[in-house]
This record gives sequence, structure tokens and C-alpha cells, in this order.
Amino acid sequence: MLVPDPKVVRKLLTQYASLRIAHAERGDVVVARELEDVSYTLCVLMGATAVHDALDKADALL
Repeated sequence: MLVPDPKVVRKLLTQYASLRIAHAERGDVVVARELEDVSYTLCVLMGATAVHDALDKADALL
């Protein structure tokens, strides 16, 4: 099984957290789309079907 690069995972987690905050503050369409894209990328990278599972796997990896 391939293991994702921890640097990439850390970068995606940082983007995800920043976008979650921005979405909570503004909730505009652009931020929502970016959050959806980062969530999808995390899921694919971590081999998960839901973002909360991807976050759990990413935390375990790091």
C-alpha cells in the first residue's frame, strides 16, 4: 500500500482548517467550492469515502 507524503497531508490539513474557518465566517460560494475540493483531495489521498474518515487517517499518519 502506498503511503501519502506527510508534507502533502499536512499542507492539505492546513488548507482544510483555514477553509473551514473562512466558510464559517463568510460562507460564500467560492470558499465552499474550495473546501469541497480540498475535502475531496483528502479523501482520495487517504483512501477514505468521507472527510471525517480522511481526517482521522491523516491524523494517524502524522
